[in-house]
Amino acid sequence: MKAYIFPGQGAQFTGMGLDLYENSPEAQHLFEDANAILGFNITDIMFEGTAEQLKETKVTQPAIFLHSVILAKTLGDSFKPEMVAGHSLGEFSALVAAGALSFKDGLKLVSQRAQAMQKACEMHPSTMAAVLGLEDQVVEDICAKIDGVVVAANYNCPGQLVISGEVEAVERACEAMKEAGARRALMLPVGGAFHSPMMEPAREELAAAIENTTFSKPNCPIYQNVTATAITDENEIKANLISQLTAPVRWTQSVQQMIEDGATLFTEVGPGKVLQGLVKKINREAQTESAILETKADE
Repeated sequence: MKAYIFPGQGAQFTGMGLDLYENSPEAQHLFEDANAILGFNITDIMFEGTAEQLKETKVTQPAIFLHSVILAKTLGDSFKPEMVAGHSLGEFSALVAAGALSFKDGLKLVSQRAQAMQKACEMHPSTMAAVLGLEDQVVEDICAKIDGVVVAANYNCPGQLVISGEVEAVERACEAMKEAGARRALMLPVGGAFHSPMMEPAREELAAAIENTTFSKPNCPIYQNVTATAITDENEIKANLISQLTAPVRWTQSVQQMIEDGATLFTEVGPGKVLQGLVKKINREAQTESAILETKADE
């Protein structure tokens, strides 16, 4: 079975999407629609902007969403997902690609999500750190013992977990992780504590927007970050999307469940190859590829 996977924040690069714009009239039309929906020319930043401009959350999230969703649409009849999943922001791309959300509604929600997260980041100093070389349970136990807010946020692959929370609590947790034998405990250059209780103001803001958006039954199951299980019910999808901002991304568990349910090939749709690398670390037998290769093969 073929699974399509959609990347999240961090996969952006200068010039992203330009090849799609230049080689596909459908892509060009969708990018121009996106500029109108967002109220600014995101294509200028995507195609010609600096790395610094692309790093802004309000730009990064819609840019990655657009690259992924428009790439999926240019695959045409060859895009027949039997299951989908997205890493954090990528869950919105996966939902649009699977027909659960319209392109316009998906882009609006992603833009609102980015702005809500930016506001939450500015309210309290917070950050994230990558922990390498420790069992998940050890990381969870250490976080539970630290004074202040610090939690496991991204279960990326075995031995690679991201923690998130208040700056001082994350710093103390990093020291404790090193003492416990972590290969590395590295503070990340991010604007705030995503997927932690620090995002509660953003969760409340996004909840209202999600509740007021029409969702349809997806064309195939989506393995959502919050549960790491196959979901097809619209109400469950909405509830999990709302929970996602303050809950951990269970990527390891999602990929393991997809494999258990029959996935043999994982096709990454969007910029970069980060998710392919994580899938390989989760299961060395799994086959991976980039959707970009499919578009080239179809030309």
